[in-house]
Amino acid sequence: MRILVTNCNTTERMTKEIEAGARAAASPGTEIVAMTPAWGPESAEGWLDSFLSAAAVLDLLRGIDENSFDAVVLAGFGEHGREGARELLRIPVVDITEAAAHLACLLGRRYGVVTTLDRTSGMIEDSLHTAGVLPNCVGVVGTGLGVLELGDEQRTASALVTAARRLRDRGAEVVVLGCAGMTGMDRRISTELGVPVVDGVAAAVRLAETLAGLSLRTSQIGSYAPPLPKTRRWHR
Repeated sequence: MRILVTNCNTTERMTKEIEAGARAAASPGTEIVAMTPAWGPESAEGWLDSFLSAAAVLDLLRGIDENSFDAVVLAGFGEHGREGARELLRIPVVDITEAAAHLACLLGRRYGVVTTLDRTSGMIEDSLHTAGVLPNCVGVVGTGLGVLELGDEQRTASALVTAARRLRDRGAEVVVLGCAGMTGMDRRISTELGVPVVDGVAAAVRLAETLAGLSLRTSQIGSYAPPLPKTRRWHR
């Protein structure tokens, strides 16, 4: 099985971190191919960045050989673009936001999301609403750290524990890591707080494997029908 994992920003260091997390979660025999958009923001932290990121990722995906992959994982938490990607491709497209929330709902009645900056909370809530899992969410709490600051593991872990504790106090029974740059921190936070913690990249990879293993493909009827034939001018 071969899964394409796309970073939502142009920072190669983060792509490598996401790739490592995806490979750690993947089943034996699953090949992970990580790609970085050729253009767009160096980190996605707001509506403008998110829309630019979505266009850049779609630009990347339109250039792949779909027959070379069994599924795609979009590694941008709360970012736009997943619906467009599902129109563009027939193979399963799994978004880490949606995947993590669905798994969280299987582990507890209420969950909460820890993310980077508070300014991204609205986008994440909208994404969860579209996925149909917002009613189970007690809230989205920022750590005060920007995406590019997550490389300091000790500082990140401390901020995540503080934010996750606030969510637990609100009634969250499960915590979701709300940024692909937080991948690999789940067990550390879970041990500290005594609650299940879901890593979005790991969740999405495993769900992608399941869909591909069951030979399930994106429906071509209705919402995700192929794009209408017309001239489309891309950035180049």
